Amino acid sequence: MLNVISYIGLGSNLDGPMQQLSNALVAIRNLPDTSLISSSSFYRSTALTLDGDSSVPDYLNAVVSIETGLDALTLLDALQEIEFSQGRRRTGKRWVARQLDLDILLYGDEFIADERLNVPHPQMCLRDFVLVPLAEIAPELMIPGKGSISSCLTVCSQTIVDVIPDSA
Repeated sequence: MLNVISYIGLGSNLDGPMQQLSNALVAIRNLPDTSLISSSSFYRSTALTLDGDSSVPDYLNAVVSIETGLDALTLLDALQEIEFSQGRRRTGKRWVARQLDLDILLYGDEFIADERLNVPHPQMCLRDFVLVPLAEIAPELMIPGKGSISSCLTVCSQTIVDVIPDSA
């Protein structure tokens, strides 16, 4: 059995985002061969949209670290099942409001380029709503091929509005 440390990004902006993220944390804790190591606070951020539509609700975001014996694609399948169970339906459209989005940000120090999964997550160093919660739980983490979290934060978009107290 593998034992890999993986970091998962969580996001929601529909159907009770606080409850969506809380339910996702419970579901992640219950994944087979997986232990939840840590969870960040929840951060509220403005939605990134392709057309600048300001009517899209703000997101709640968080990052968790897990230790898992699941291979990367099995973990992806499990996370997509959690999304589905919480109401997400994949339509093929990107950058849309959603009940729940679970992204594998890092899977150990592996580089994965698969039609279903790219790790490290290709956009993570452009998003403060990923980097700030990641820095909260793993401040010394080096992102393979990118460097430190702090160096990535100097060049990413600034979308975080605030942190939700006592959400971790």
